[in-house]
Amino acid sequence: MASPRTVVFDLDGTLVDTAPDLIGALNFVLDREGLPAVPLHAARNMIGAGARKLIERGLEVDGRAASLQDITRLTRDFIDYYAAHIADASRPFEGLEAALDDLSTRGYRFAVCTNKLEWLSKLLLDRLGLSGRFSAICGADTFGVSKPDPAILQQTIARAGGQVSAAIMVGDAGPDVGVARRAGVPVIGVEFGYTDVPIADLKPDRLIGHMKELPAAVESLMKAP
Repeated sequence: MASPRTVVFDLDGTLVDTAPDLIGALNFVLDREGLPAVPLHAARNMIGAGARKLIERGLEVDGRAASLQDITRLTRDFIDYYAAHIADASRPFEGLEAALDDLSTRGYRFAVCTNKLEWLSKLLLDRLGLSGRFSAICGADTFGVSKPDPAILQQTIARAGGQVSAAIMVGDAGPDVGVARRAGVPVIGVEFGYTDVPIADLKPDRLIGHMKELPAAVESLMKAP
């Protein structure tokens, strides 16, 4: 019997617009350090490499250097605050659920492969009523590696019951394209996410500007030789 076809998604900036709550948590810890808030529009592209890197980037905006101990403390405070406000303003991108419904009827299964912590990823998707759609939800702490290390994608696919040879990655930034290339998986880039390098410049196999374009993009890659 053929392996189930699996579509693996990044989370922040791909499935869900999480920027308002992530930057809200960042500004909470910056304010406690006596630093000015980072505007949401300017901070969206800081997202995608995990909480610790987001805090480092937030501190860099004001030219503040911090010790490893300080970063660890701020990261802990950030996560505590973020967990309590994880779905205050975060919402799935328009058209996501219809696209998942479409692909599900075609026999696809879904997984999440993110550099967010696994428990925070599950909490967010639980709050948004989306967890049940995914056969696996894996974060940077699930396997001890993060994107673009190919092991996180390979093991996410395996946990979902799929095979690398019948999988597609969907993401918004360099770590997503990088992990897909390293794992030998085709990749779809979304143009509405968070990235400091335009996703088109990273040359994903397909590029979409709205989730309504996802089913056709997935089907075209699965049929490609």
